Amino acid sequence: MAKKLIRRTTMAVLAPAMALGATVGLASAPASAAVWNSCDQWASTTLDGYKLYNNIWGSGAGSQCTWANSGTTWGVWANHPNTGGIKSYANSTKTINKSIDSLGRLTSNYNVSVPSSGAYNTSYDIWDTDHQYEIMLWVNHTGAVGPIGSWQATVSLGGHNWNVYKGTNGSNQVFSFLRTSNSSSGTVDVKPILNWLAHTKGWMPGSETIGDVQFGYEITSSSGGLNFTTNNLTVSGG
Repeated sequence: MAKKLIRRTTMAVLAPAMALGATVGLASAPASAAVWNSCDQWASTTLDGYKLYNNIWGSGAGSQCTWANSGTTWGVWANHPNTGGIKSYANSTKTINKSIDSLGRLTSNYNVSVPSSGAYNTSYDIWDTDHQYEIMLWVNHTGAVGPIGSWQATVSLGGHNWNVYKGTNGSNQVFSFLRTSNSSSGTVDVKPILNWLAHTKGWMPGSETIGDVQFGYEITSSSGGLNFTTNNLTVSGG
């Protein structure tokens, strides 16, 4: 069963979809030498306190394989057709289970290598435990993809400048923070972002418990096969 690992948000697609047959292939070299790898739709494993998901959840998906050398070093090979709609959200998940107000800190370091083609975003996906609120932090994006909802503000929070969007996917509130320029590495201080949502804007209660902090690649198209590599990822909070 997919349950919590499914990405339930649908990004706005900013260009018409074009039908293109996807070539089914196998993962490239890094996967074959990894500690763990799988091309199964809902494959997952736990390494070093992080849970890795292949997570091919969208309709019309092609083939995809996720590999990992550790919970913090992993990657994805994906060959999804050049059509609209999110196909997958391969990710590494760290469980926090603390309320916004009780969190002393919540920080993350990321370092990725991503393709210059295709349509995707590299993002954090942060959930409360009862899935009423979803907070997305896009550190980079390429191609015809966009967030749910409408633009609210441009803010400087957690060490980055963001364009903020607010909307709903029909199941939960979605707050999307899109970095104003693409980044392949950096540190995000998530706690000030949560405080801004809860206490500056009042869009969610400070008593809300943050459950999972996910980081991964939300892929709409990667025709021909593209590699997404997480060179390093750490999430720490308490």
